[in-house]
Amino acid sequence: MDELGYFYFKDRCGDTFRWKGENVSTTEVESVITSITQLEDCIVYGVLIPNTDGKAGMAAIVDRNNCLDLESLSANIQIKLPAYARPLFLRLTKEIEKTETHKMKKLHMQEAGFDIDRISDPIYFYQGENYVLLQKPLYNQILAG
Repeated sequence: MDELGYFYFKDRCGDTFRWKGENVSTTEVESVITSITQLEDCIVYGVLIPNTDGKAGMAAIVDRNNCLDLESLSANIQIKLPAYARPLFLRLTKEIEKTETHKMKKLHMQEAGFDIDRISDPIYFYQGENYVLLQKPLYNQILAG
C-alpha cells in the first residue's frame, strides 16, 4: 500500500508472469507441456533477461530417463501455445524439490534463472523453431541483448 492508501498488483506467487505485454498462466503452460511429454513433473516460471520487458518463460521438466524428444516438444508447443506463452528456456532435471505437502518448489529454480554458470542441469533455448543447448557463446549473446 502506498502513502495514499492504494494497493498495487505485484506478483501472485508465480501463477502468472508477464512477457511481451501478455499475461502468461504458468498452470496452462505446465498442462500443455505435461500432455505433450507424458512426464509427470514440470514447473513453469518467468525469468529475467537483461534489457527486456517482463519475464521470459522457462520450464523445468523432470526427465529421469533422458527420453524427452525435444523436436516433438517444440513442434507441439508451436501448435498448442501462442508465441508469447512458449517457454524460451527448458531446464531438464532429474528432480524438482518438493515441500512437505509434495508441492513442487519453483522459487529456487526461478532465482537461478538460466545462468549456466550456476546450474548443472542442461538448459535449452528456443531458437528459430527448435530448442538448442544453451552454451556460453549463445548465453553471452542473450545477456548482451
